[in-house]
Amino acid sequence: MEVRVAKFGGSSLADADSFRQVRAIVKKDPACRYVVPSAPGKRFAGDHKVTDLLYICYHNREEGISFDDVFAMISERYVQIVKELNLTIDIKSYLDEVYTNIKQGESVDYIASRGEYLNGLILAEYLEFTFLDPAEFIVFDYKGVFDSEETHRRIKNTVARIANAVIPGFYGARPNGEIKTFPRGGSDITGAIIARGVQASLYENWTDVSGFLMADPRIVENPKRIEIITYRELRELAYNGANVLHEESIFPVREAGIPIRIRNTKAPDDPGTLIVRDVPKGERVGQITGIAGRKDMTIISVEKALLNCELGFARRLLSILERNEISFEHMPSGIDAISLVITDCQLENKLDKVLNEIRLELDPDTVEVFHDIALISTVGQGMAFTAGMAAKLFVALAEEKINIRMIDQGSSEINIIVGVQTKDFERAIKAIYNAYVN
Repeated sequence: MEVRVAKFGGSSLADADSFRQVRAIVKKDPACRYVVPSAPGKRFAGDHKVTDLLYICYHNREEGISFDDVFAMISERYVQIVKELNLTIDIKSYLDEVYTNIKQGESVDYIASRGEYLNGLILAEYLEFTFLDPAEFIVFDYKGVFDSEETHRRIKNTVARIANAVIPGFYGARPNGEIKTFPRGGSDITGAIIARGVQASLYENWTDVSGFLMADPRIVENPKRIEIITYRELRELAYNGANVLHEESIFPVREAGIPIRIRNTKAPDDPGTLIVRDVPKGERVGQITGIAGRKDMTIISVEKALLNCELGFARRLLSILERNEISFEHMPSGIDAISLVITDCQLENKLDKVLNEIRLELDPDTVEVFHDIALISTVGQGMAFTAGMAAKLFVALAEEKINIRMIDQGSSEINIIVGVQTKDFERAIKAIYNAYVN
């Protein structure tokens, strides 16, 4: 029998009407056996996400400030949902328990996780599914490191034997039962973990958009939807600034070869975007998948004659970054030069120290720093099999009189990264999109 896991984001479970939409989606598909809810999100502009309010409760408590008014806002959200759905669950008793535990000093992870926990209890009754607490089977060790294999074993032995279940996202527990959360956006991770454990045929991630777009709609007017994308392309776009799935949520289903489909709760008939392990080579020849970019970068360019003959030069250069606890994004190089591309936040209050150490330890001919750099990544598996793909990009930028400050292409040839001045960022993305798509 086909098995699907459906994760619903906060925007999909923000109020009673949203719950009704979710119920219609789940009941329409008998294969949808496991549902992973987030905490309630914003209902309108200026509203609060429940998880944000829970964090405020924690910080207020730590600072000795009353959190009663904030918790009252949280309680009102859940009580209203239960009332409008005519459910019998005694949600007030659960809320009282959470309030008491916060008062008595429960951890920030416990407090943050209660948004999903409470939403899961309500959704389980509304769907008439079994409620399963992920603290029983999503395992972290005492140091807070996720234990993938033990979690997988427990899910196979417990969750997979339940016909239909609701499993709150975002958290699990240490061996002593202490709640431990994933990073923000962690309900995506929970959904993927459950999908792997129950050997789902599909992991559906329901949100408020009908799939991924080829470019940021705030920059490109009406960009096309991405119909199908590979895990590798997704990671490239996510790493380079696209607002897509949480990166860690990809790995559990990628290992198991389970596809992900991004769907829109408010437009359930839209096909969305399908994420797969691979597409046949040559199927998308001459096409790109998407464009993404990030601002606030700095380039440190180090030049030295006969650099290529000097053993250990790159290692010593990177050791300087390591000592200063700085990570780099890219490292394009030539025969006598190496450039380091670093986010501005990494270099904050450290740039002068790093430059001095480079001069003292490496004795370069020149060290130059270029600020206000933005990186743009053009991604597509079809790029690797088509002559002239890079030329099309460079011509598009040249015609817009946009100067390229850096070029980097991964060995897999599924992306081309260019560095431009920050002031040219939006124009560059438009030019690249128009060159390949319009």
